[in-house]
Amino acid sequence: MGRKVHPIGIRLKVNRDWDARWYAEGDKFVNLLHEDLAVRKFVKARTATAGVSRIEIERQPNVLSINIHTVRPGLIIGKKGDEVKKLRLDLEKKTSKTVKVEVTEIEKPDTEAVLVAESIKSQLERRIGHSRAMKKAIIQAMRNEAEGIRIEVSGRLGGSDMSRREWMSEGRVPRNTLRANIDYGTAEALTTFGQIGIKVWVYKGILYREDHAREAKKTATQDV
Repeated sequence: MGRKVHPIGIRLKVNRDWDARWYAEGDKFVNLLHEDLAVRKFVKARTATAGVSRIEIERQPNVLSINIHTVRPGLIIGKKGDEVKKLRLDLEKKTSKTVKVEVTEIEKPDTEAVLVAESIKSQLERRIGHSRAMKKAIIQAMRNEAEGIRIEVSGRLGGSDMSRREWMSEGRVPRNTLRANIDYGTAEALTTFGQIGIKVWVYKGILYREDHAREAKKTATQDV
């Protein structure tokens, strides 16, 4: 029997922080959790063409702070900030809270696991071969200074009668090393043969506790 742990969940507070940072108890926790899911779904649908990889949510009393990590921040911000203002107003109507929206640009999208998985998904839905899509993603990630990448696809690959699983990797991907800075993302491609699952691991090097503290301090300074 396989024993699998989420690559990001196992590294929380070791070299990565939570994407949702707030505390609640009882029924309030359930309500806020569902609100988080609704907010993420709404923002993801609204910014579908902007290449969003992460949505971070922080809460203070009646204040909701949202940080959107995207490849194309200009699409979210809009001309003179019109689009981000509309997004903020719509979120305030949806949540009945004061909303603050920040947009962070992703410098290397080819090493973001979620974006790599979604790129392969779009290629599979356009009937491009899975092997070709995986090889292209691996080459681009390694060119952008990733130390290792592993891509796994499963389903009726190539329209075969029986589902199977295939994977490709290059470099090192130490999934059991807690200090390893591993980004993980998934996607599901809906093809004419059925759904094909995609998993991506991207290894970006060892991240020590002092490095994690430095990054957190840098982010806090930027927010101020």
